[in-house]
Amino acid sequence: MAVYALGDRTPQIHEDAYVHPDATVIGDVRIAAGASVWPRAVLRGDYGTITVGERTSIQDGTVVHATHDKPTTIGADCVVGHLAHLEGCTVEDGCLIGSGSVVLHDAVVRTGALVGAGAVVSDRVEVPSRAMALGIPAKMRLDAVPDGVIQLGADAYVQNAKHYRDELKRLD
Repeated sequence: MAVYALGDRTPQIHEDAYVHPDATVIGDVRIAAGASVWPRAVLRGDYGTITVGERTSIQDGTVVHATHDKPTTIGADCVVGHLAHLEGCTVEDGCLIGSGSVVLHDAVVRTGALVGAGAVVSDRVEVPSRAMALGIPAKMRLDAVPDGVIQLGADAYVQNAKHYRDELKRLD
């Protein structure tokens, strides 16, 4: 895995987290227990802090960045889909950030919310708890996320990370 310090900014990766060998983690990035970071994901904490909560998956090709004054915080039990982009935002616990979506500066995705595939959550937009944010720019469908559906995905990725940790072998 490509894990880099940048000056005095050093990643903190819990021993129970899984970072795929083809992922990149740079600078002030904190990855909690049970979290997973998948191939070609880039977490670049060069300007500010990135925090990934327990049992959260950051899937293939996702880019997570922070600015000098806007950290990026992703809570526990979240699923961040393939090719997403999160920058200077807050994602609370139990959220799903769909594949190819974008969540920008000072946006807040509240507990149990879902950002649909390809959606764009613009600067300073709040996605309420259990709402779906869909489209460009994202429009809200309130109280649309069924109970427990996001947790199923989060649990699946915790198990998948264990499988990869135990079974992944590079073949040259």
